[in-house]
Amino acid sequence: MRWITRRNAHVDRTSCPWLIRRYIDPAAEFVFVSGDADAATLDGRTFDMRGAEYAHEGERCTFQVMLERHGLHRDAALIEMGRIIRDADVPPSRTRRPEAAGLDALIRGFQLAAPDDHEKLRLTAPLYDALYAYCQRKVATQPPRQGTPRPRLRYSRRVASHLEDEQT
Repeated sequence: MRWITRRNAHVDRTSCPWLIRRYIDPAAEFVFVSGDADAATLDGRTFDMRGAEYAHEGERCTFQVMLERHGLHRDAALIEMGRIIRDADVPPSRTRRPEAAGLDALIRGFQLAAPDDHEKLRLTAPLYDALYAYCQRKVATQPPRQGTPRPRLRYSRRVASHLEDEQT
């Protein structure tokens, strides 16, 4: 299948091809067009461009939209990866994940070092393999959330409590 997006691939336009080749269409062919191309006139599946079949929806980036539409949202590591990609792809917010700034910087570096988008996809695929492995470990080691968190005592109150316990 032919997949079409805008030239000068950045975070969403390098991560989506990784997702497509790995989970949706291993034989995918990618075509890069100008930003003003009309998605309705293109022969193929369009993504991350104006009027595309797959594009940002609300707070979600294209990668996250693809996860949901292809039933991949059950993989916790892909969900976490999608959050990092969204935070790296869109302007920073208060809740930006710490990994997002690094991903954004790396992809901006690839934009400078590899102007050819096909070469960029080849170079960034191992980066997304590594990010996925990182996310697998991250979600596997996170303790499950259970109920309302217990309020934590400040250090000075803990010390005072400990000293009171020793005196009794």
